[in-house]
Amino acid sequence: MNRTHSALTDWGLEHVVIEKDFTILDVGCGGGRTIQKLASMASKGSVYGIDYASGSVAASRTKNAELIKAGRVEIRQAPVSQLPFPDAKFDLVAAVETQYYWPDLVNDMKEIRRTLKPGGRLIIIAETFSGARFDNVKGSVMKLLGSNALSEDGQRDLFRLAGYDEIETFVEQRKGWICVVGRKPIHEIT
Repeated sequence: MNRTHSALTDWGLEHVVIEKDFTILDVGCGGGRTIQKLASMASKGSVYGIDYASGSVAASRTKNAELIKAGRVEIRQAPVSQLPFPDAKFDLVAAVETQYYWPDLVNDMKEIRRTLKPGGRLIIIAETFSGARFDNVKGSVMKLLGSNALSEDGQRDLFRLAGYDEIETFVEQRKGWICVVGRKPIHEIT
C-alpha cells in the first residue's frame, strides 16, 4: 500500500492547504506512509492515524516509530464509525483508498465532521470512481470485494448530505483518480 498509493496520495494532497501547525487525522492509515507525508507537511503539528485492522495499526506504528517517539504521531485501532476523538479536534481529516469500505457512508462522514474544527476540511482520495476511465475493470473488482465507488456527482451529493460545504472535486482523467474536498461549515458549533 505504501508504495502503490504514494503517487496517488501526493497528487491528492496537492488539492488542500496544510499548515505547519495543523492537527490531522488519517482515516484508514494502512501501512503508515500517508502519516509520514502529513507529518512532514505539518512539521509543527500533530498527526493521528486510525485503522480498524490490527495488522495495519502495527505496520503503521512500525513505519512511524520515530515520529511516535517524538510525540508528533499517535496511531489507534478504531473504526471510522466511532472515532475516539473529541469534537472539533482536527484541522484536516484525510482518507486515502478507504472510503469504499466504510459501513455507513453518510453517518461515517458525519462522524468525521464531528471531529473537524469549524472550517476544517475532509479530503477523500481514491484511485477509482464510478464513471472513471478504468471503471469497467476496476469497478468489477470493487464489486467483487464488496465495496462501491461513487461517481463524481455521487461524491458531491454525499458530502452535501453529510453536512459539508465548499465541496470541490478533482479528477486525474488519464489515471482515473478522484479527490474530493469538503469543509465543515464555519458557523457550525459542535
